[in-house]
Amino acid sequence: QVQLVESGGGLVQPGGSLRLSCAASGFIFNRNTMTWYRQAPGKVRELVASISGRGGTVGSAESVKGRFTISRDNAKNTVYLQMNSLTPEDTAVYYCYVSVGGTAYWGQGTQVTVSS
Repeated sequence: QVQLVESGGGLVQPGGSLRLSCAASGFIFNRNTMTWYRQAPGKVRELVASISGRGGTVGSAESVKGRFTISRDNAKNTVYLQMNSLTPEDTAVYYCYVSVGGTAYWGQGTQVTVSS
């Protein structure tokens, strides 16, 4: 079955960086667009960035452009989110998402906290 496992979250100071990873299994990875979402406390879940199966960036939120980079390694079935210049407003649970055959799958999420 489809599985998405995020890792790499944690506590970081403002201005710092983190790299999130999402290890995928159970589907043909290089044929699917992968997406990172995030959900801050009391807010709706929002799209952060998407990447096509071949590695082209499909889109990203205005709030992260120039700071966050999505990438993927199809040999490792893994998608990454490099986050630089983090601010407290980036504090959220970050989720990996894929739609396979019309069914949506989510990872369990990884917490990112930006605080001094």
